[in-house]
Formats: sequence, structure tokens, C-alpha cells
Amino acid sequence: MDFSLLPQFGGLVWTLLAFVVALSVIVAIHEYGHYIVGRWCGIHAEVFSIGFGPVIWARPDKRGTVWQIAALPFGGYVKFKGDANAASVGGDGTVQTMTDAERRSTMPGAPLAARAATVAAGPVFNFIMSIAIFAVFVGIAGRATDDPIVGILKPLPADWSTLQPGDMITAIDGVAVDTMEDVLVTASELTPATNVTYDIVRDGASLQVEATFPLVSVIDAVQPRSAAVNAGLLKGDVIKSVDGAPIHAFGQLREIVAASGGAPLNLEVWRAGETLDVTLSPRRVDLPLAEGGFETRWLIGISGGLFFEPETETMGPLSAITYGAEQTWFIVNSSLSALYHIITAQISTCNLSGPVGIAGAAADTAAMGASEFIWFIAVLSTAVGLLNLFPIPVLDGGHLVFYAYEAVRGKPPSDKTLNVMMTVGIMLMGSLMVFALMNDFLCP
Repeated sequence: MDFSLLPQFGGLVWTLLAFVVALSVIVAIHEYGHYIVGRWCGIHAEVFSIGFGPVIWARPDKRGTVWQIAALPFGGYVKFKGDANAASVGGDGTVQTMTDAERRSTMPGAPLAARAATVAAGPVFNFIMSIAIFAVFVGIAGRATDDPIVGILKPLPADWSTLQPGDMITAIDGVAVDTMEDVLVTASELTPATNVTYDIVRDGASLQVEATFPLVSVIDAVQPRSAAVNAGLLKGDVIKSVDGAPIHAFGQLREIVAASGGAPLNLEVWRAGETLDVTLSPRRVDLPLAEGGFETRWLIGISGGLFFEPETETMGPLSAITYGAEQTWFIVNSSLSALYHIITAQISTCNLSGPVGIAGAAADTAAMGASEFIWFIAVLSTAVGLLNLFPIPVLDGGHLVFYAYEAVRGKPPSDKTLNVMMTVGIMLMGSLMVFALMNDFLCP
């Protein structure tokens, strides 16, 4: 028997498992938004399903809603009373025979505001989940203080001298610093070197010490579906040299990668006391800019920072929620900007990933750890919420457009119009899915 495919099979199972878990959580939150707001609005849900196809588990609750898990875990739905189908398009023909009270508990017979709120609740709950996850993360980790105080030191090779936790930095190579922002700006302007001079305050005493370069070449984060992930690089790895040239600063590594043109690079990597040799090839990536637009660069998919974590302070609930909302808005804004730049051919269409690409990213982040995977779920939840608000029939945004039409005209679109529009929507979404799937296999 040939066992050579077992590693690949194991990787495939891990990828599918990570994807299904991430998608199931996001779908459950999305559909629960529809369900609970519909219930609050007096609309009865007959079925709440995670997955499609044959039912493998089902249980009715005291309100008469059947909660079920189906065999194909790639989506879900809530079927409300009176719906002709799970997409809530059209009625099942029973509404006309109902009393006014019975009709009120159906989706077609509910007031327009109740139907609109129920439909909008799915994407809104996706955004709420994202905000909550981001808020919890920053609430637990805290945020860096403005004071240039050393918090936790990152593990570094033994021959790289460091500062001590609690040290307050007052100058770097003779340049005074008053805030952590000053430290970052000064460090970015320094000429890379093995060591630099720090003026510090330690236990109330002013000292001058030699320590490693501030923005050392230590990996703070590894991007999923990147050259770094494929090469096995991990958070905490230190890049000591590239093609035999010593690396003292992360900026040196960035310049070498940017100038590589995609040619393979040989890295000497320090990891927990061991030295590894890693070869990888940078990839062309379109990066969103803070001022808007995109920049195309060669990247290997890692980010760096200072050789220590700044001292942190606890954030209150309101500040944490504000941070979560800002992070969610950044994802929405970046996604819309990317879509615009793809449509106008300003950046590569390879920036659009399909299910295979998303599954790969889920597996990569799950392999990095629980916190990275949960963060990925929050990012994906925002993307799913945004996608569902697009004014395309079959999506929640399409339903909201129909409701807006009804609010203006005083009556809903005809069944014939709805059926035509839904067919168009299905074709559009199918075409987009095929296009994204081709990207997954054809893009580097």
C-alpha cells in the first residue's frame, strides 16, 4: 500500500475542519440574528438549520422551531412561517387562507419594518460578533502606553543583549525620546547595527547601556497563505541573515525582499536556541494604504516590531468596544476599496479569494494558535456581513432593496419579477464563485 499521500490527506482534513468550524460559527451567528430579531418582531421561525441537505440531527423547541444540523456544513438558513423556501422568496400559498392574527406571524404577512429588521439582523449580528471579539482581545491584552517603558522582552539569541522589563527609555543613540511613538520614529531612522546606545531610567537611576537594535528582525506575525507560512516560519523566529548577509534590522529584510523580484531567498533563522536554514520566494501582494488606494510590493508574509512589548494599560469596556468598532470598520473600508480597485483593474484580481483560499487561510491561522484562529473568524465574519449587504437578489441586501421598493411603491414586486431577479442573483453569485475558485487554483 502507498502511504505517500497520508500527509497530504491529513493536511486536507485539517483544512476542511478549520474551514467548517470557522464557517459554522459565522453562519450560526448570522442566522441567529435573523431568528431572534424575527422572533422579537413576532415572526415565527419553523426551521433553524446549520448546513444543507440530509438532516443528521434535529430537535424542536417549545416554540415549535426545529433546530437542526444538516450533512453539508457549508451554510445555513432560517425558514420562517409562510416562506416558500429557505431564501424567504415568495409565500407558500397558505397565507391567503390564514386569519389576520395567523398571517401576522408569517414572514410575508408581517409589517414591512418587521421584515426589513429581520433580514438586516443577519449581517448586523456578524458585525456585532466581530466587534465583540476584537474588543475582548484588546480588553485582555490591553493597549500600549504612551510612555517608552519596556514591557515583556521577546526571546532573542543569547548573544544579542537586551534591556530589562520596566526600563524607561529616554534616548536612543543620543536622540531624546518622550513617547513610544518617538521610539518607533527614531528607530526607523537609525542605521542598522548590531547594538545601539540607550539612555534609560532603571529603578530610579539614570543609566546608559548597549542593547540590540530596536526594530530587530524578529517575526511578530505570519500571514496566512503566504510564502512564510509555506516555508514553515513561525511567530518569534529571528532572521539572522539573508543569502549570507547579516540582518540587524527588520527594515534590512524588508528592503532585500522588496528588491528580490520574487527570486528565492536563503534565510538563516534562529528559533528557540536552534539555527535553521529556510528558502522561500517572495510574492507580489497588493497592500491597502492608510490614505486609501493600494501599493504593490514583493512580500514574504511576515511583520515585525520592537524587540520588546511596550508596557500596556487596561482598557475600559467602552474603549475596547470603540476599538472593536474601528477595527471592523477598517476591514469593511479596506474590502470595499479592494473591490473597487479590482473592478477598475488597478490591482490584481488575485486579491479575490474563493472557498479554497479561505479554507487555506483558516487552516493556517488555526495552526498558529487559538487566538489567531478566533481573530480570523472575526475578520471573516465582517467580510460575510458585508457581502450579505450587497444589493444582489438572494442576498440579504437584495431583500432590503425589494423592501425599499415596496416602501416607495406601496406594494412588493410581483412574483414574476421576484423570480426573474432571483435567477439573475443566483447567476451572478454563481459566476463570482466560479471566478474566485479559479483564482484559488491559478493565482500564486
